[in-house]
Amino acid sequence: MDLKTFLDRQATDHANAQALGQCLRELVEAGLDQLPLPGSGQTLERFQRLAEVGGHDLGLCKLFEGHTDALAILAQLGASAPPSSTWGMWAAEPPNARVSVAVRGSSAVLSGRKAWCSGAAVLSHALLTAWDEQDRQQLVAVALDQPGVTVTDQGWQAVGMAATGSVEVLFDGAQAQAIGNPGDYLQRPGFWQGGIGIAACWYGAACSLAERLRTHCARREEPHALAHLGAVDSALYSAASVLRLSASTIDAAPHDNAELLARRARAVVENAAEQIIHHVGRALGAAPYCKDPQFARLSADLPVFLRQSHAERDLAALGQTIIQGTWTL
Repeated sequence: MDLKTFLDRQATDHANAQALGQCLRELVEAGLDQLPLPGSGQTLERFQRLAEVGGHDLGLCKLFEGHTDALAILAQLGASAPPSSTWGMWAAEPPNARVSVAVRGSSAVLSGRKAWCSGAAVLSHALLTAWDEQDRQQLVAVALDQPGVTVTDQGWQAVGMAATGSVEVLFDGAQAQAIGNPGDYLQRPGFWQGGIGIAACWYGAACSLAERLRTHCARREEPHALAHLGAVDSALYSAASVLRLSASTIDAAPHDNAELLARRARAVVENAAEQIIHHVGRALGAAPYCKDPQFARLSADLPVFLRQSHAERDLAALGQTIIQGTWTL
């Protein structure tokens, strides 16, 4: 079974994390989580699969992207996942939620609080960032079904992306495994490559919203709706072009630093997604928000998912990166 066939048989409005977790497990059991690794020569296919899930259900996509990102990181750092396991990738580092790790060889013991843990109540394992005795960031893998792990109901009051259950998790002597060396999580080329994968998820959801406008315009000629469709097409064309270029650039030089590429791609796709939300809503009015459950869910979820970007802070970082550069055609 291919991914499209699988998704066509699934609900588009999973009500809670348990439903999303079950769907993710079925994806894993069908082998549909085995995406090409970034830089493997098939990075565009990886982005396409992420976009496909994003266009179906962004809650599912959040768990799917985290799981497939964790698998890629494990592979890049010389580790592997147990069969049929489902993974979160939790790397947020707010100042009030920090996990400490005591590393002894490849084993590790965790203590502290981790925030923004998507799918924590329904996943079997997680990769997360923690801090060792020398205040160095260390990536660790942890099985979530153990006494030292407590999944709370705190830190998540979302309406958009509500079903992902991105709560806080407490660690108290939890057993874990160190993955790679301190600093490897951020220093590996795959860090920025994975950031472009997030943009592919945004793009997939934006395309799904835009399809409603294309269908509407095919049924009736309305000059204003057609103008909105033209604006939507130009935005999606630019986003798709950047994602394709990003994939080919990564495949051509998989070990290069992809920070500038990722910052540019994410900025372009984020802007395109926001344009789609704006134009589709103005063209179609209230009806799809009220009568089309998938549209309504995507419309609520996408603005929240887009905030994995840090808006002007990310744009400022991009500006700092290119301040000494030039633009050429």
